Amino acid sequence: MDSRTFCAADRSVSPPHPSTNQDEKIPNELVQFWRRGYQRLGFQKGYNFSFCQSTPPRFELTILICLVIIFAGAIVGFSLARLSYLNISGSASSSYANGASPGEWYWYSHGIHRIGITIHLATILPAGLLMIWQFIPVIRHKFLMAHCINGYLVVTLIIISNVGALMIARRAFGGSLSTQAGVGVLVIISTVSIALAYYNIKRLQIDQHRAWMLRAMFYLGTIVTMRLIMILSALISSKMSNYNTTMTCGELLSILDTSQKVNAFYPSCGQPGATVDTLAIMQAKFGSQPEQIASALRLSFGMALWMALFLHAAGVEIYLGLTPRENNRLRQVSYERQLERGLSPAGSAGLTSDRWGDAEPWQPLREVTEK
Repeated sequence: MDSRTFCAADRSVSPPHPSTNQDEKIPNELVQFWRRGYQRLGFQKGYNFSFCQSTPPRFELTILICLVIIFAGAIVGFSLARLSYLNISGSASSSYANGASPGEWYWYSHGIHRIGITIHLATILPAGLLMIWQFIPVIRHKFLMAHCINGYLVVTLIIISNVGALMIARRAFGGSLSTQAGVGVLVIISTVSIALAYYNIKRLQIDQHRAWMLRAMFYLGTIVTMRLIMILSALISSKMSNYNTTMTCGELLSILDTSQKVNAFYPSCGQPGATVDTLAIMQAKFGSQPEQIASALRLSFGMALWMALFLHAAGVEIYLGLTPRENNRLRQVSYERQLERGLSPAGSAGLTSDRWGDAEPWQPLREVTEK
């Protein structure tokens, strides 16, 4: 495999875009400070750094801080906060066994689900810390081999983590059909996006590589937004006091520790013939008894997953739609590099709408004479 092909970055002699009138306005000192910061990382425009279209100076700082925290800092912060979960079965309060939602460890402590959760956490947490570096231009331009190696590593970790996610989906927060379907869809679209990004970079279609990698990373960021929605939903549903879910007697025993407590609070578990798989009904009430907290989280998990997935899927398409100049610049870079490598048709050698769809044939911004 030719590593130069996969590692093809947007190193180009193509001139940068001319400044707009907004960019020429003199910003205040705080905005200048932030601009100096993201320009040192290789970002030439505020919208590239903050995932937002260029804005007037008085709005740029607010959008910059908010969106960087949401789309970049949140993934890194979430991964850092969950690194202690790599201690899967430890006795420390920060281990996964003690930090997971009540009742989860009952399933994940053994068997195929123990293997699945171990694979998932051991791969997705490092991937969350590494993926952000793929989008920093200064690394792509000055440390291309590091960008290449890190890219291979992130892609490998994500694919393996998706396998682990499928292994635990049946028991994740109750494992309802909506939860299993949501996990399955997230695995499919993230894996397909990575595959398309890989194919496009092999064909030196850098603009499409960027688009599909952004989609993959946005989809994977769903897990962070989902947690916020899940907790808010659990709090709201708890106030209504008319939602209930079920939990097996075995899960209740793992939460309440003694069968006496289980039988006292949930008589169905103490009836003749009851087993660890017997179901007990409990109220979904966040902030009360641990089993009721688990019930509230289970009630909200599937809905939160689908809502977060929709928000991230829409968000990345909005961002891509708001940055056409960057896409056009990278299309020109792709044209030049494909022409050098002899790929045809130059500028559309990858998965482009003019080659595979009914779009008008793409024309380069400027012709390059083949040497």
